[in-house]
Amino acid sequence: MDKPRISIDEFSKIEVKVGTVRSAERVPETNKLFRLMVDFGEEAGPRQIISGIAAYVPEPESLINRQLAFVTNLEPRTIRGLESNGMLFAVGSDETFAFLSPDRGVPPGTSAH
Repeated sequence: MDKPRISIDEFSKIEVKVGTVRSAERVPETNKLFRLMVDFGEEAGPRQIISGIAAYVPEPESLINRQLAFVTNLEPRTIRGLESNGMLFAVGSDETFAFLSPDRGVPPGTSAH
Protein backbone atom coordinates (compact mmCIF):
# COMPACT_ATOMS: atom_id res chain seq x y z
CA MET A 1 0.00 0.00 0.00
CA ASP A 2 1.39 3.36 -1.00
CA LYS A 3 1.67 6.08 1.59
CA PRO A 4 0.12 9.51 1.02
CA ARG A 5 2.17 12.02 -0.93
CA ILE A 6 3.95 14.69 1.07
CA SER A 7 5.25 18.11 0.13
CA ILE A 8 8.93 18.84 -0.40
CA ASP A 9 8.73 20.95 2.78
CA GLU A 10 7.58 17.92 4.77
CA PHE A 11 10.29 15.74 3.21
CA SER A 12 12.97 18.33 3.99
CA LYS A 13 12.28 17.83 7.71
CA ILE A 14 13.77 14.31 7.55
CA GLU A 15 17.49 14.27 8.29
CA VAL A 16 19.37 11.28 6.86
CA LYS A 17 23.09 11.07 7.59
CA VAL A 18 25.83 8.52 7.12
CA GLY A 19 27.16 7.15 10.38
CA THR A 20 30.07 4.84 11.08
CA VAL A 21 29.19 1.96 13.40
CA ARG A 22 31.79 1.92 16.20
CA SER A 23 30.32 -0.94 18.24
CA ALA A 24 27.45 -3.41 17.87
CA GLU A 25 26.06 -5.96 20.30
CA ARG A 26 22.90 -7.92 20.92
CA VAL A 27 20.48 -6.48 23.46
CA PRO A 28 20.23 -9.13 26.20
CA GLU A 29 16.97 -11.05 26.52
CA THR A 30 15.76 -10.07 23.03
CA ASN A 31 15.75 -11.98 19.76
CA LYS A 32 15.93 -9.13 17.29
CA LEU A 33 17.54 -6.05 18.85
CA PHE A 34 21.07 -4.74 18.43
CA ARG A 35 22.61 -1.86 20.36
CA LEU A 36 24.73 0.20 17.97
CA MET A 37 27.08 3.02 18.88
CA VAL A 38 27.27 5.20 15.79
CA ASP A 39 29.70 8.00 15.00
CA PHE A 40 28.13 10.98 13.22
CA GLY A 41 31.14 13.25 13.76
CA GLU A 42 29.34 15.02 16.62
CA GLU A 43 31.25 16.67 19.44
CA ALA A 44 29.18 14.73 22.00
CA GLY A 45 30.54 11.45 20.62
CA PRO A 46 28.77 8.38 19.20
CA ARG A 47 25.00 7.99 19.51
CA GLN A 48 23.26 4.90 20.81
CA ILE A 49 20.79 3.48 18.30
CA ILE A 50 18.67 0.42 19.02
CA SER A 51 17.72 -1.48 15.87
CA GLY A 52 15.66 -4.63 15.22
CA ILE A 53 17.99 -6.13 12.62
CA ALA A 54 19.25 -9.32 14.28
CA ALA A 55 17.28 -11.48 11.82
CA TYR A 56 19.34 -10.02 8.96
CA VAL A 57 22.79 -9.89 10.55
CA PRO A 58 24.23 -13.14 11.95
CA GLU A 59 26.97 -11.43 13.97
CA PRO A 60 26.63 -7.85 15.24
CA GLU A 61 30.42 -7.44 15.08
CA SER A 62 30.18 -7.59 11.26
CA LEU A 63 28.69 -4.09 11.37
CA ILE A 64 31.68 -2.47 13.10
CA ASN A 65 33.32 0.23 10.95
CA ARG A 66 30.57 0.00 8.31
CA GLN A 67 29.09 3.24 7.07
CA LEU A 68 25.29 3.11 6.94
CA ALA A 69 22.41 5.56 6.51
CA PHE A 70 20.42 6.67 9.57
CA VAL A 71 17.52 9.02 10.25
CA THR A 72 19.08 11.28 12.86
CA ASN A 73 16.43 13.82 13.84
CA LEU A 74 13.78 11.58 15.38
CA GLU A 75 12.73 12.19 18.96
CA PRO A 76 14.60 9.78 21.28
CA ARG A 77 12.70 6.58 22.01
CA THR A 78 13.16 4.11 24.85
CA ILE A 79 13.28 0.49 23.70
CA ARG A 80 13.73 -2.24 26.33
CA GLY A 81 15.01 0.36 28.77
CA LEU A 82 17.62 1.74 26.33
CA GLU A 83 17.35 5.18 24.75
CA SER A 84 17.60 5.13 20.95
CA ASN A 85 18.73 8.37 19.31
CA GLY A 86 18.06 7.67 15.64
CA MET A 87 16.91 4.95 13.28
CA LEU A 88 18.76 2.79 10.82
CA PHE A 89 17.60 3.59 7.28
CA ALA A 90 17.36 0.32 5.30
CA VAL A 91 15.20 -1.19 2.57
CA GLY A 92 13.23 -4.39 2.08
CA SER A 93 12.47 -7.24 4.43
CA ASP A 94 13.14 -10.96 4.67
CA GLU A 95 15.27 -11.98 1.68
CA THR A 96 15.18 -8.47 0.15
CA PHE A 97 16.53 -6.67 3.25
CA ALA A 98 19.51 -4.43 2.49
CA PHE A 99 21.44 -1.63 4.15
CA LEU A 100 21.89 1.71 2.43
CA SER A 101 25.50 2.79 2.41
CA PRO A 102 27.73 5.11 0.38
CA ASP A 103 29.68 3.60 -2.51
CA ARG A 104 32.88 5.07 -1.03
CA GLY A 105 33.96 6.28 2.40
CA VAL A 106 32.64 9.67 3.49
CA PRO A 107 33.12 11.63 6.72
CA PRO A 108 30.74 10.49 9.50
CA GLY A 109 27.74 12.81 9.61
CA THR A 110 27.61 13.45 5.86
CA SER A 111 24.01 14.36 4.99
CA ALA A 112 21.92 12.71 2.30
CA HIS A 113 20.14 14.97 -0.15
